[in-house]
Amino acid sequence: MATHFSIVAWRIPWLEEPGGLQSLGLQKGKGSSSISSDVSSSTDHTPTQAQKNVATSEDSDLSMRTLSTPSPALICPPNLPGFQNGRGSSTSSSSITGETVAMVHSPPPTRLTHPLIRLASRPQKEQASIERLPDHAMVQVFSFLPTNQLCRCARVCRRWYNLAWDPRLWRTIRLTGETINVDRALKVLTRRLCQDTPNVCLMLETVSVSGCRRLTDRGLYTIAQCCPELRRLEVSGCYNISNEAVFDVVSLCPNLEHLDVSGCSKVTCISLTREASIKLSPLHGKQISIRYLDMTDCFVLEDEGLHTIAAHCTQLTHLYLRRCVRLTDEGLRYLMIYCTSIKELSVSDCRFVSDFGLREIAKLESRLRYLSIAHCGRVTDVGIRYVAKYCGKLRYLNARGCEGITDHGLEYLAKNCAKLKSLDIGKCPLVSDTGLECLALNCFNLKRLSLKSCESITGQGLQIVAANCFDLQMLNVQDCEVSVEALRFVKRHCKRCVIEHTNPAFF
Repeated sequence: MATHFSIVAWRIPWLEEPGGLQSLGLQKGKGSSSISSDVSSSTDHTPTQAQKNVATSEDSDLSMRTLSTPSPALICPPNLPGFQNGRGSSTSSSSITGETVAMVHSPPPTRLTHPLIRLASRPQKEQASIERLPDHAMVQVFSFLPTNQLCRCARVCRRWYNLAWDPRLWRTIRLTGETINVDRALKVLTRRLCQDTPNVCLMLETVSVSGCRRLTDRGLYTIAQCCPELRRLEVSGCYNISNEAVFDVVSLCPNLEHLDVSGCSKVTCISLTREASIKLSPLHGKQISIRYLDMTDCFVLEDEGLHTIAAHCTQLTHLYLRRCVRLTDEGLRYLMIYCTSIKELSVSDCRFVSDFGLREIAKLESRLRYLSIAHCGRVTDVGIRYVAKYCGKLRYLNARGCEGITDHGLEYLAKNCAKLKSLDIGKCPLVSDTGLECLALNCFNLKRLSLKSCESITGQGLQIVAANCFDLQMLNVQDCEVSVEALRFVKRHCKRCVIEHTNPAFF
């Protein structure tokens, strides 16, 4: 026998007043179903009297703690049935606006209800299936959910509310979306997480708001004030933040190790605030514990700013300065004075970096494992010789677009960096089969090789590489004049190799 559902619409007096439906984000006669929020991506809403009536109509056994606890939530999914003229309709043609919002509310009642809709009957097995899971299993399931979905789960019932706010689930906050009001979202979330330890979120270690363009210094200041145990901060693409906000974070979060400010064009330096510098003892050395720093596309970063960064962040091991076009060899000299533990360094598209800069980089010696100098047009064989001579444990080198590199530089690199696993020398027109032969006879562990647009490369050089580098997994020969027979030879000897090519006869 089919199960019948009945929809009961309760008459609520204040909904009949002008603006009643609008206070819940519902428009009469239209299928829009969104929640009026404390945190909105486009407009700021003021709590209405209608919402206050709903909050105070909860069961009387709710404690003062739960009634005063904010819990952010996001909009209902787009496939939620809408309302037309006060009646339930599953064929509504209207759509959700798609903006991300959050709302401060008390925990839901024990049973799953909706202020306007109640399902009169539901199969017993469907109700009991997920309720049979023990708390530790539910927490494990919740651990795979992003922040916005976790907030939605907190609105289902009282049990889910308590489980969704388990401290173990809130070591990380991840928010995405260009229109979200991320400043207010961070304020609401940190306020809820601070309820057991007033004004401090001791469990929060990671905050990722990359791509949230509405993030401002106010949002970062909230993080700095409430999250002293923060270890990882990602704000890439948030171009409204400035140096002062970054200074606050690194000064008030002493355990911060990972900082990504790529695309933040207003950030020109990483340093402590003046107040923090005064409070530190001379033994501390006014240093910051950051080990990973990504400043890609920070166009206004100059040598002096890099000098300040190096002086304060002496524990750096990973530094990415891609497209910081104002940097020169002088900035790299400052960097090597203070940061002697760097393992990965990228100065791609820094057009003022030359062989003198590579001579400074070579001072890292065997500690350097990853180096990217792509499109540094002033680099020649001289700079490559410096790196090859002193950085014998180099594993990755990207020299694409360095047109001054020839077979001599490649030969010196192959003989001194025999453990090289990845090499990109695309768009180096002076590299020929002679250089490839030296590479193949010395770097047997090579796994990735890019020769894109190397005009002097032929099929003979590729066959020598394939005959010696059996572990090759990726080969890029796009825009190279190589025959189909040579490509087939590579495929026979390197069975796991993926070949990127532009020869329509080979497939």
